[in-house]
Amino acid sequence: MTIFEDPRTLAQALERVGYIVTPELATTCVLAHRLGKPLLSEGTPGVGKTSLARALAHASGGPLIRLQCHDGLEASQALYDWDFAKQILHVRTIEAASVSAGERIDSLRLDDELHDRAFLLARPILRAIEDSQNLGPADPRPVLLIDEIDRAGDEFDALLLEALADWSVTVPELGTISTKTPPLVVLTSNRTRDLHDALRRRCLYQWFDQPDAEAESRILALHVPDAEESIREAVVDAANRLRGADLLKPPGTAEAIDWLRALYALGLDEFNEPSIAATLSAVLKDADDIAPARSILNVTDSRSNVTGGAGQ
Repeated sequence: MTIFEDPRTLAQALERVGYIVTPELATTCVLAHRLGKPLLSEGTPGVGKTSLARALAHASGGPLIRLQCHDGLEASQALYDWDFAKQILHVRTIEAASVSAGERIDSLRLDDELHDRAFLLARPILRAIEDSQNLGPADPRPVLLIDEIDRAGDEFDALLLEALADWSVTVPELGTISTKTPPLVVLTSNRTRDLHDALRRRCLYQWFDQPDAEAESRILALHVPDAEESIREAVVDAANRLRGADLLKPPGTAEAIDWLRALYALGLDEFNEPSIAATLSAVLKDADDIAPARSILNVTDSRSNVTGGAGQ
């Protein structure tokens, strides 16, 4: 029996590792596992999209393989690359041996040797495919996290679609490397650009809403279990007030967790003006949000952190 036996079993397994899912999300994860389809997770930052992949790997016992997307992401960073340093060292070793033996180097043979699997660097997608080979029915699958895919260019969508369509990667010098048992793939997007329709159709889809106050309180309790309930509920309430304002970077659940952790780390057992002022750095992520946040939370502006510099 695996944690993907049914949605309830999965939800319980994820909660044991500190992640709470709705019945809908638990069902979608089970389907992604059974159908071998990637899960596309969209939503605002800080609502648990990336944490889902970590929790799935932790709960299932499979390795987490992460591909962090960025502008200009190339195939060699996502699929595979050749270990040039290792290849050069091999060439020099062969040259030294040939000179010592008074023999000529067989260039065709050397080229074959340089493109052996031993010199191939498996990047995240190829690594996930290779790690999925020869798995038994009860063996945990690798969890491939393709994080913030919207930060990569449109051309990456096509590259990814090709790799995920057949769960294979073709290396011209070696042939096609594939698996019959696909890894569990989680793609995350903050919707900064539209993803290719063909990629969307290839995936199961889940929109991540900000959890309600009760669910968020449960999440915080799992991450900071020793914090007082009154402090935890005050953090949830304050975070929701900030979300209702017109902030540039409203806090997600991740920031609420950091806020409670900061309060607990400082030993603050009251949620009042001094404790809020001391821990706002865990919540706010943009200078333009400081003044409105202080106003919302009734925190007096403080200039105590201003320091003078030496004269020129």
